[in-house]
Amino acid sequence: MIKSRFGTFRGLVRLALSYPQMLLGRSAAPAPDAAQVRRLVFVCQGNICRSAFADVAARRAGLNVASFGLSTTSGRGAHPPAILAAQALGHDLSAHRAIDMQDYEPQEGDLLLAMEVRQLHRLAADPRLKDLPRMLLGRWTRPMLPHLHDPYRLDDRYMATCLTRIDRAVPALVRAFPGARLS
Repeated sequence: MIKSRFGTFRGLVRLALSYPQMLLGRSAAPAPDAAQVRRLVFVCQGNICRSAFADVAARRAGLNVASFGLSTTSGRGAHPPAILAAQALGHDLSAHRAIDMQDYEPQEGDLLLAMEVRQLHRLAADPRLKDLPRMLLGRWTRPMLPHLHDPYRLDDRYMATCLTRIDRAVPALVRAFPGARLS
């Protein structure tokens, strides 16, 4: 059960720890003014599974989006199991190419949406990104899961679970950030 729902025991522990971190305000900058958000930028470690999928799913839902990885190689393709899991959900990740944090071009109106609390801390430490609003994507999952553990090289069932959680969060993002809709 742990492998299919949380990826690893570490994923379950990080999820449990993320709730108090979020409640104590250690997980993000102040909430952005939703009316000022013009683009949702999804962030994860490699930009080949979670943020790549969120990018594709949110773009398909009509949102202005981008994504990048905190430690990746720009141009790298999506992880093959992520491509398969996305396909099962009706999304095509085959054309996705990763973007490294250093190659990301911030824009006014960007909201950074990370998968893990520790990723928010990395974003806050970067001089180019520290002033951008940032939040956890898991705030929009139901139930709320502030830690979306990295499915890379884990059980295929967890890859499907993780991407399904992200896919189900997208409609809430559409409602929460109307200014990020493509015209």
